[in-house]
Amino acid sequence: MPSVSFENTAIAFATKSDAQMRKAHLLFSSLSQPWLVRAGIPLSAWLVRLGLPGVRLVVKHTVFEQFCGGESIQECEAAVEALGRFGVQSILDYSVEGEKSEEGFEATARETLATIDWAATHPHIPFSVFKVTGLARFGLLEKLGAHEPLTADEQAEWERVRERVLRICQRAHERGVRIFLDGEETWIQDVIDGLGEEMMARFNRERPLVYNTYQMYRILSLGNLRAALERAKSQGYFLGAKLVRGAYMEKERARAKELGYADPIQPDKATTDADYDRALLFCLEHLDRMAVCAGTHNESSCQLLVRELASRGIAPNDPRVFFSQLYGMSDNISFNLAKAGYNVAKYLPYGPVRAVLPYLIRRAQENSAIAGQGGREVRFIRSELQRRKQTRALGAGQPTA
Repeated sequence: MPSVSFENTAIAFATKSDAQMRKAHLLFSSLSQPWLVRAGIPLSAWLVRLGLPGVRLVVKHTVFEQFCGGESIQECEAAVEALGRFGVQSILDYSVEGEKSEEGFEATARETLATIDWAATHPHIPFSVFKVTGLARFGLLEKLGAHEPLTADEQAEWERVRERVLRICQRAHERGVRIFLDGEETWIQDVIDGLGEEMMARFNRERPLVYNTYQMYRILSLGNLRAALERAKSQGYFLGAKLVRGAYMEKERARAKELGYADPIQPDKATTDADYDRALLFCLEHLDRMAVCAGTHNESSCQLLVRELASRGIAPNDPRVFFSQLYGMSDNISFNLAKAGYNVAKYLPYGPVRAVLPYLIRRAQENSAIAGQGGREVRFIRSELQRRKQTRALGAGQPTA
């Protein structure tokens, strides 16, 4: 049964110079210290918002540089080309969320349209993506999620939100670019799911073009995925599904406890992993009516998908199946899968440093988790730096001890 080795660091870090590797090593080593993340990241974010001289540049050339492609589409081009040379594609992600003004929502919509137009002419960008909270006021989504009646002004506001989402999906359909609706907090996710399925019913008649996101750390997600496919079948459209584990666990648990409702999150990681893998298998069983993007940094889930594609006779580059990881993380997975011929796309966030701070804070927190991503990144970087040192020594005829 085929498998892909995720230990080949020469392939994983082919785009990185020694200096870039050492810089990444220092960053991930720092992020592996929970106390430093707890104190330093909020302080840095606060200082950036204050506009203190020099702080923005420090953030831009450290954590921002590691996890983001740039501040604009144009600044992302170098990263897109570097990834593309090794078969890794990109998903431009304008990572601005939690906007509060109509002007901000419209600006985000225009920027998302620009990513679609750019993707349509670029061979290394198969998808675009947006967050509904970049297009809509969070409080409005909360009210809809709670099934509270809207005022006349709020109803008009909601129609503007739907028009923005429609405009984006219409452009994606016209340009032939697949589009993701990103997952968000559980108490607004049902609203986002409804928008996603409305757009699928309109634009997924011929093929999966609009994809909704299923966060498998939610207890209800596997059932929601199954029910969504049944609705797609009954209404005659294709389902697009992006599967992730999730990014809001601490916030979700805290809110559930504070407001006294049942915790919507899986009881432990093992249960989340099991549901994630079940969702993968479910999608593969129904590729005649859907497409799937496996957004995961979990090596076991990636190997499962590799094995299942082979056992089901599905080509590694079948356009209905993609792997995806975040830019700046898990290059050992992304580059080795791409080298083996699988469809791989990196989420490439971009935007003004100040505007993408919520995204950067989540990445820093994720990498500070005990036995988490950061320690694994450090191990692979050290291994590659040592390999390069030994290779140069052998090339120069020197001992390697």
